[in-house]
Amino acid sequence: MFAVLKTGGKQYKVQAGDMLRVEKLAADAGETVQFNEILMLGGEKTVVGAPLVAGAGVQAEVVDQIKGEKVINFVKRRRKHSSKRTKGHRQKLTLVKVTDILASGADKSGVKAAMGAGSVSATAVAAAAPKAAKKAAPAKKAAAPKAEAAPAAGADDLKKLSGVGPALEKKLLEGGVTSFAQIAAWTEEDVAAMDEKLSFKGRIEREGWIEQAKELAKG
Repeated sequence: MFAVLKTGGKQYKVQAGDMLRVEKLAADAGETVQFNEILMLGGEKTVVGAPLVAGAGVQAEVVDQIKGEKVINFVKRRRKHSSKRTKGHRQKLTLVKVTDILASGADKSGVKAAMGAGSVSATAVAAAAPKAAKKAAPAKKAAAPKAEAAPAAGADDLKKLSGVGPALEKKLLEGGVTSFAQIAAWTEEDVAAMDEKLSFKGRIEREGWIEQAKELAKG
């Protein structure tokens, strides 16, 4: 009986007793691990997964943590003087010996799943979830949008003036302008001073706020 398993982004065809070099696993020498991504089982009856074979698994004993052969990477850039780089790399691998191929029941075997050295186990994720939620709670509270300041009691709705929206109304209220009567009584000096505060030079005259305010103050 043989199986086609997937680990570390690669596929391997294995039988019981095979020695296999795979991408580094998070396991020590002597441990038994189980590969659960089985794409195909062969023997008396061939079973092809869709994409995996449900309940199938391959168990193996970790023999040693090793390194692959050194790979030399040489880079040279054209038209760049002295732009050369040589790097050596040895891939970290795990040597395992296949001990058993399970056609079913692998999900209930209780054997540690074969996981890459950079992977996080489901148990670790479950344990970290409550802590992460606890830390996220205050952050969520701090990120809540601030409510807009309510207009002063008795203040007129300055948004009735042409070109005045919530943001501009807020600036007017902060500048002490709360009623149409105030705007209707503005002098040229008041208009110039307010133009500076609002950073909209000439807008008061252009929009005709004083005339509008006189009408709105009446009724």
